[in-house]
Amino acid sequence: MKNTLLLLLLMPVFSSSYAETTDIKANISGSNSAHISRSASRTPYEAPSEHFTGKARVAPLFSPNAPARTSAAYVTFAPGARTDWHTHPLGQTLVVTEGNGLIQFWGGPIQRIERGDVISIPPGQKHWHGASATETMTHLAIQEQLDGKSVDWLEKVSDAQYPNEPSAKESATPSMQPSRAQQLMGDVAPKLADLTDNVLYGDIWERPGLSKRDRSLATVSALIALNRPDQLRSHLALAVQNGMTREELAEVITHLAFYAGWPSAVSAISVAKEVLPAK
Repeated sequence: MKNTLLLLLLMPVFSSSYAETTDIKANISGSNSAHISRSASRTPYEAPSEHFTGKARVAPLFSPNAPARTSAAYVTFAPGARTDWHTHPLGQTLVVTEGNGLIQFWGGPIQRIERGDVISIPPGQKHWHGASATETMTHLAIQEQLDGKSVDWLEKVSDAQYPNEPSAKESATPSMQPSRAQQLMGDVAPKLADLTDNVLYGDIWERPGLSKRDRSLATVSALIALNRPDQLRSHLALAVQNGMTREELAEVITHLAFYAGWPSAVSAISVAKEVLPAK
């Protein structure tokens, strides 16, 4: 009788312990269980040219596992390689693990980043990052997803925006080579120089709606009509670089003489004789 009574008293304890043990086992075997991701199970891949310029390699570490929404990867950039301009809906953290690289936030200067640097990028901040022109750089990238998306890709970083500078080891001066706009107006109107580099040439001239040849044609025509010989000089040279011939540019000047006036056309001819290659 005593044994039966003792068994009845202990049954709730046994039942509770069994239920708890069962819950623990179920949790361990569930989708949110702890696990180890072995390096051999993760395959690196080439960064897509759709969103990168140059060669970059992505080595994924982990993807979001709900309710968590964080992902991370190592990204290695070959010299000259960089991301496109982009933003992150919930921000991003970069940790430079090897080499030296570059980063730029929209409207700001290009900054050098080095091994051990930690870069905190706020949500919605437009930026790009990558290697310098002469060095390889690897960083750890950590970001979170919002509604299943961790990045919004934007336009390419143009060659005009990307500095083709020597590394700090190769150059006695750590500063970047100034652009043409910075040379002309940076000391007087630095913001105008920055807008020229990043908005005019970095955005407008890179838009896919018109080819660079067509943009040169439109720009040269406007400068002839406005009789702006100083600006026309550099844009005639750029037009040749973008594929226009001496004959085509001469025809543009002749055509505009009837719409923009003879004096504007004659001024343009004088500039063209200085700039355009002789036959």
